[in-house]
Amino acid sequence: MEFFLQPWPWYLSGFLIACTMLILLLMGKKFGMSSNLKTFCAACGAGKVSPFFQSDWKSDKWNLLVVVGAILGGFVASHYLSNGEMPAISEATKASLASINISAENQYMPRELFSISALSDIKTILILIVGGVLIGFGARYAGGCTSGHAISGLSNLQLPSLIAVIGFFIGGLVMVHLLFPLIF
Repeated sequence: MEFFLQPWPWYLSGFLIACTMLILLLMGKKFGMSSNLKTFCAACGAGKVSPFFQSDWKSDKWNLLVVVGAILGGFVASHYLSNGEMPAISEATKASLASINISAENQYMPRELFSISALSDIKTILILIVGGVLIGFGARYAGGCTSGHAISGLSNLQLPSLIAVIGFFIGGLVMVHLLFPLIF
């Protein structure tokens, strides 16, 4: 049981992802989280409002299990397969966060960003709305999200996915090193 209560090594997780991708490839399916939103919207009747959502959602309903599995898996992992310890953050990261008034006491989820009280700040609300719109637009414009391109697209050796993943990394670096300090 101790094995399940600690972070799994990258090579085991990577192997399990590769096995999942092989099974999906053999079944003729693609993996991605943003496509689940389109399937969900089509199932709820959004095709009556926008032609983008007019699709045969029943053929992709299996993909909705990915979302359910991610939610249930996260719950089970955090409540039953966790010893409660957070992975350590480097001292350089803690100092960098402190310089922009963000504490590192809650590790990956600083209270200044991830708390109910943070939602009372109009700046936080605007950041969430603008960020959500940009992520949603970017995922549709790029033809998929980071998980779809990085896991499914790259495993299928698709050049557009490689270009998208490189763009995701460059965008992440720009955000963390240039925009994040300006915003906070």
